[in-house]
Amino acid sequence: MNDFRQSMYDLIVETSTNLPYDVRRAIREAKERENAGTRAALSLATITQNIEMADDNVLPICQDTGMLTFEINVPVGTNQLVMEKDICEAIRQATKDGKLRPNSVDSLTGENSGDNIGPGTPIIHFHQWEKDEIDARLIIKGGGCENKNIQYSLPMEIEGLGRAGRDLDGIRKCILHAVYQAQGQGCSAGFIGIGIGGDRISGYELAKKQLLRDVSDVNENEQLRELEEYILDKANTLGIGTMGFGGEATLLGCKVGAVNRLPASFFVSVAYNCWAFRRLGVIIQPETGAIQRWLYQDGEKVSFKKENVQEGAGAPADRKQEGSREVVLQAPITEEQIRALKVGDVVVINGDLHTGRDAIHHHLMEHEAPIDLNGQIIYHCGPVMLKDRDGEWHVKAAGPTTSIREEPYQGDIMKKFGIRAVIGKGGMGPKTLKALQEHGGVYLNAIGGAAQYYADCIKKVTGVDLMEFGIPEAMWHLKVEGFRAIVTMDSHGNSLHQDVDKSSFERLQQHKEKVFV
Repeated sequence: MNDFRQSMYDLIVETSTNLPYDVRRAIREAKERENAGTRAALSLATITQNIEMADDNVLPICQDTGMLTFEINVPVGTNQLVMEKDICEAIRQATKDGKLRPNSVDSLTGENSGDNIGPGTPIIHFHQWEKDEIDARLIIKGGGCENKNIQYSLPMEIEGLGRAGRDLDGIRKCILHAVYQAQGQGCSAGFIGIGIGGDRISGYELAKKQLLRDVSDVNENEQLRELEEYILDKANTLGIGTMGFGGEATLLGCKVGAVNRLPASFFVSVAYNCWAFRRLGVIIQPETGAIQRWLYQDGEKVSFKKENVQEGAGAPADRKQEGSREVVLQAPITEEQIRALKVGDVVVINGDLHTGRDAIHHHLMEHEAPIDLNGQIIYHCGPVMLKDRDGEWHVKAAGPTTSIREEPYQGDIMKKFGIRAVIGKGGMGPKTLKALQEHGGVYLNAIGGAAQYYADCIKKVTGVDLMEFGIPEAMWHLKVEGFRAIVTMDSHGNSLHQDVDKSSFERLQQHKEKVFV
């Protein structure tokens, strides 16, 4: 199969940069039902703008190109060893070309392989079948939504919903709770796959395989079809909304599968996927390895460009929410400037910005910073970077990562170094909120997954420190213009994330009563 490696490269690049048609349709429907002028509506406008930018530039939709999982059906006798080698070489090339972020990290040393290849990465599942064609499907699932996967063991007590038994109604409660607990940390509005039964491993695998189903398909099992429809309806009454800002669209798709289990075990496994639902497939000719046709591309391709133009002059993502203030900040920022900000304000950042993720935060707890961070802004971001022939670094994708992972460190680091603002997604917890009050700091929520939108705001890479942690975890020093984010935690003890969590929990409790007999 001389063309197989190129076919896999094309599949990887297309999956990373171009959302499939069924996902585009689901996002358009969410955008149409959202109330105009709200944070959720403006977030969806940014998301759709980002989708088009990634498609036009053939660059990652989201900077977290995650874990690559291949599900491949092959005719009997196909050489799977050669196919696996070709897939790994295609991944190496896509990483080198900036279509993937290097994400394979040694679990013991933290060392990044630099090419997305290592023990356990990528994940490749081969299955033999009797058809004379190869069906290769790829799902790219980032860490933010992967961390919101959850597994339940029935019977159990579920927060807000009470006892969940070993029946369809108990399963219902698990799934609703799974959507609630994801909040904005999984980059809602999202999609979920559910696996009922199996053991702990096969249950999660079944859940992830449900994400390979088309958004519009209908479950052949009548009970599961009714459950899917129920969940999709009720989850969107929780009011979590896009990015967890509140709103009408919380869930865009729900697919459920079931397999047999042991008498002693009853697992309900949920695979959560963000709006950047990167999943594509190809049918391949087994003799040549060439692509015969693409999957998930039925019907007309949804374009959001016309919609953006129709909404008026200027990109919708550049507008502030109705009734909110817009404040321009440029570091070094004073405590007085921060104390003047309130939840709901739109902040426009010009000038210096510095990235810092997990490794940086852990490092700064015990070491001095490589630069003066007094009055500065830290961006929770692991960008996709490429170096040109002159040795200059260029940002290819740069959306926010989930902030809650930095909760053990963030408040202490802000106080230690005088940092005034942090940018991320999904919000942070009570320890950080308390530190924002005491120190005079603010948390800014950027739009998760909007890697091209934010990369466009970065005008220059001025330097990098701590490259020993790898490209995603290094501290990048950036010059930005017009970098917009929303104040969701202020220095007065207010947290939008806390408010949405509370209100959505109250709505979750309304679904305690038995529905499925």
